[in-house]
Amino acid sequence: MELKNKTGVEQIFNAIENYSEKSEIRYVGGCVRKILKKQKVNDIDLATNLIPEEVIEVFKKNNIKYYETGLKHGTITALINNYKFEITSLRKDVKTDGRHADVVFTNDWKEDASRRDFSINSIYSDLRGNLFDPFNGKKDLEDGIVDFIGDTEKRIREDYLRILRYIRFFLNYSKHKHNESVIKTIKMNLDGFSKISSERLIDEFKKLLISDGFLNLAKDEFSYEIINLIFPQFKNLHLIKNLNKYAKENIKKVDFVFLISLMIIDGSDNVEYFIYKFNISKKDKKRILFLNDYFKNKNSKIFNTKDLWKVLYFNGKESLLDLINFQIFKSKKIDKKLLNLLDFFKDKEAPLMPLRAITLMTKYKIPEGKDLGLKLKKIENKWVDNNFKISEKEVQKLINN
Repeated sequence: MELKNKTGVEQIFNAIENYSEKSEIRYVGGCVRKILKKQKVNDIDLATNLIPEEVIEVFKKNNIKYYETGLKHGTITALINNYKFEITSLRKDVKTDGRHADVVFTNDWKEDASRRDFSINSIYSDLRGNLFDPFNGKKDLEDGIVDFIGDTEKRIREDYLRILRYIRFFLNYSKHKHNESVIKTIKMNLDGFSKISSERLIDEFKKLLISDGFLNLAKDEFSYEIINLIFPQFKNLHLIKNLNKYAKENIKKVDFVFLISLMIIDGSDNVEYFIYKFNISKKDKKRILFLNDYFKNKNSKIFNTKDLWKVLYFNGKESLLDLINFQIFKSKKIDKKLLNLLDFFKDKEAPLMPLRAITLMTKYKIPEGKDLGLKLKKIENKWVDNNFKISEKEVQKLINN
């Protein structure tokens, strides 16, 4: 009910259900699983027995904004009240290669459920909460069972990324040990990851990293081994086994890029290789390289307020907080000095340079050009080194030199 009232999804249900006497739409997958487990719902996926062209016709008729995200695979994304809804036509896979599937559309709900990966992801719900659950996913969810639908190897060979999905769901929902046959099948198919794009790989790992069950990785030997084999670049993955109390309690407050940095920075060229392989954005690359350079070139044990003010000024608050958090998360014991620094800087802003080029040009009659830039840089360096203070006399001296 809350999902319906909050997001405006009811508009989509009403529009599709009124299309014809036989048209149907249901919630499916992760949003149903999370509602049943009383977890926060981030993405809303819907399934319908209409084909994509009919869904588009419905949206046009009802003035619902949409765009075609995966028309070949039957997916249309609708936009209502700033919420995105992925609506996918019922389908069955006719050909798979471990990465992609060729599909045909169907109006059979069980046929659609049969192509899905796990029983806990093949639960459908109408707007009123009535479930269609052909593989008893609700019971598996309650019992803590993460079970592939049908033949495990067949499911994995359809899309090797399902190995990572299995690890994520196991760490978040399982109340049992790994099935030995599943362990064997996964190990036999790890070479299939060579077919998976780096974008899909890191995107799936991100879902694990930010999930509630991520820290369970430290306690599950098989899952830990598989992540190590898939991502050999995570040289510091072992850190999650020895996180201090503060790090464990605050791991949900730091973001994906920071946690990736924590796992890949080891003083070698590992960071450069990771950035190259996984095509990191320029912004994220800058954050990671800043941390890497700092800990590669400086004594990371020496943290003083003066140096950190410089980091805030030259690199910004995000990099400063990354720097302090990095040291906190790496420490086996909680360092109160670092916590105090984090608390001190959390609401601080970078100082503003009191002099600008226009001031030097008007007040000190310095013409525009290379000399102006050099003098301004000298003044800035002196101001920074002097705890962001500089006198008129010092300015005059630097200008005259």
